Amino acid sequence: MRVIAGKFKSRQLKSVDSKLTRPTTDKNKENLFNMIGPYFDGGICLDLFAGSGGLGIEAMSRGMDELYSIDKQYRAFLTIQENVKALHIEDSVHIYKMDYSKALLKLSQENIRFDLVLLDPPYRMKVHQKILDFMVEHHMLDDQCMIVIEDLKEEAIEVKEPFVLKKQQNYGITSLQILIYKEKES
Repeated sequence: MRVIAGKFKSRQLKSVDSKLTRPTTDKNKENLFNMIGPYFDGGICLDLFAGSGGLGIEAMSRGMDELYSIDKQYRAFLTIQENVKALHIEDSVHIYKMDYSKALLKLSQENIRFDLVLLDPPYRMKVHQKILDFMVEHHMLDDQCMIVIEDLKEEAIEVKEPFVLKKQQNYGITSLQILIYKEKES
């Protein structure tokens, strides 16, 4: 597993030594970032089911300023720490070993707002809509925030306001949905 583009291009990343995570392939990662960017002009990224941290690190490599990397698995947490340390980006990355719902609550209490959200939960969790609703309710998304959902094709969500579907692409059994958050005008 490697960083595809940006300032850390071609740097190798460690993967989690566990069957509890499902890393995004380099090909899917490249396709995903070609669909959403491919580069960013700063911003704050949330990688909520981070695994090895590869997607969030890719976003940092492509120009995000700050990353919140969350995973409840201890091996994933250690792997993210190793990958972040190897790239010397510890000052810009916040790593939490906790359940996604506890992490969302903590981040909302800290009034952190995101410009990019990466949601790649374990298959069949069916939590995307719950997460999106929570983030809207707690004002965690900046206007025009991009949300990337990677899941099984049959788990693709029905997109509704305040989100707009920018793009949807299927790769084998996987579906990538790119949503844009449109803040309601007061």
